[in-house]
Amino acid sequence: MSETPVKQQSTAAFYGQAVASFAVAMAATAIGIYQLSADAWVRAFLAIAVLYLVTSAFTLAKVVRDRQEAGQIVSRVDQARLEKLLAEHDPFEKL
Repeated sequence: MSETPVKQQSTAAFYGQAVASFAVAMAATAIGIYQLSADAWVRAFLAIAVLYLVTSAFTLAKVVRDRQEAGQIVSRVDQARLEKLLAEHDPFEKL
């Protein structure tokens, strides 16, 4: 079979940066909503909207990742089938 592609994994620094960026963004948004000069119900609505947006973003990221991984698995199966057919084929065999 051909070489299996190397699975790329994120470094610890990249993971830490992503977590820190998310935490800073959420904290800044929370502080902004808290400091907003509006009624409590308006701030509560904005807070719920932000939480809904965050959960939707996580769900979308998971769906995109799952779809990409499924495509890689199908590609590997197709590649294995092709290599098996090529290995079994004898071009000098008489018909």
